[in-house]
Amino acid sequence: MADDDLHLSRRNLLRAGGATLTGAALAMASPASAAQNPPGGPAVPADTGAVQGSRIVFPNWRGPGDRTPPPPPAPMPLEKRVGFCLVGLGRLSLEELLPAFAESKKARIVALMSGSPDKAKLVAQQYGVAPDAVYGYGDWDRLKQNAAVQAVYIVTPNAVHRDQVIAAAGAGKHVLCEKPMAANSAEARDMIAACERANVRLMIAYRCQYEPYNREVARLVRSGAYGRPRLIQAFNGQTTGLPEQWRLKKALAGGGALPDIGIYCLNTARAVLGEEPVSVQAQIFSPPEDPKFAEVEETVSFTLRFPSGTIAQCLTSYGVHEARRMSVHTQAADIALENAFAYEGQRLIVSHKDGPQESRDNRVLAQKNQFALEIDHFARCVLENRRPRTPGEEGLQDHVLMEAIYESARTGAPVTVGPPPGAGGGLDVTRGPELDEAG
Repeated sequence: MADDDLHLSRRNLLRAGGATLTGAALAMASPASAAQNPPGGPAVPADTGAVQGSRIVFPNWRGPGDRTPPPPPAPMPLEKRVGFCLVGLGRLSLEELLPAFAESKKARIVALMSGSPDKAKLVAQQYGVAPDAVYGYGDWDRLKQNAAVQAVYIVTPNAVHRDQVIAAAGAGKHVLCEKPMAANSAEARDMIAACERANVRLMIAYRCQYEPYNREVARLVRSGAYGRPRLIQAFNGQTTGLPEQWRLKKALAGGGALPDIGIYCLNTARAVLGEEPVSVQAQIFSPPEDPKFAEVEETVSFTLRFPSGTIAQCLTSYGVHEARRMSVHTQAADIALENAFAYEGQRLIVSHKDGPQESRDNRVLAQKNQFALEIDHFARCVLENRRPRTPGEEGLQDHVLMEAIYESARTGAPVTVGPPPGAGGGLDVTRGPELDEAG
């Protein structure tokens, strides 16, 4: 390239890209980088980006009529990520969690624990886990010696969570535990106490509290932009087959539709408002002719009344066509979230007055893997010694409330509830710090 051509290219880049691109444009147009330019001409910042700290950034190439694209991912180097042992290799682990670890930016799988040696061996080969980092359920002492494992993610039937969390804490490992936290509130208290004694973090995997659309609903409601919330409607239902599955065995699950899928309605209503209900009232129905529901309930309807006056009507069932939705009705808007509790496919529509007209705003957010988001949040808490947004106290409160729901259904009368003893007033008394952009 001739000197005149080089100067001309620089002038054109500066005119097109502005002063903020000066450094990157000059570097990319320099002879030293010519060998790395793509065929057909010199590289420009809009296409190649530039390194800023630990990120690669690009100028916004979109026009003012389009939304600004998000920056590219900035994962941590593998050796700096939090090493996890996945405890339990059932359907959720294989279909959702292991793929989510591949999208994680702060965590990686370094060990597996399973009661099925053949399956664990195959999964280890598929995901690059060393053969000597595969453990049986009784191998906690051996896992303790693995310094690469800083945390465990427990994904087993509800009734074994307590013993596994206590064992993990005894091994000095931080614990991310699937919801529901345990089979009852007494077990949940044992788990919290064990992690406190061992000085390890305990987080319950309430993925919806990390999912962008659910977070946006909470933001809109708490902002007051549409007035005070009056009513919440939440529904989570599906059909359930395979009568031999553990979720239909009370000894393993602790209950039926309520702790498995109804807990999303309960937890999300609490999380959206930040309040704790003052009373619950409930009804339960199970078809007597269906042997699947000989031990656990099929359908639950429960109403939560909150101190602000908001009423949440929640429904959950194992006996209906799949649907997962939530609506928040405020003084000035209807905030409706379709597929609210699903793994993907959320749609958020806000209906409100717009001058003399009614407006229906379709809010479109960037889709993100909610499992990867919750995993990365916990990894950050481990790295920075932070309290998780959904700690053990959050899971315990849901157990206390579910027990009140069962009691109300049994007696037919409302049950008075409230925040945990000593929690005081205010919002989010069972939660850690609010999430920021870093998660």
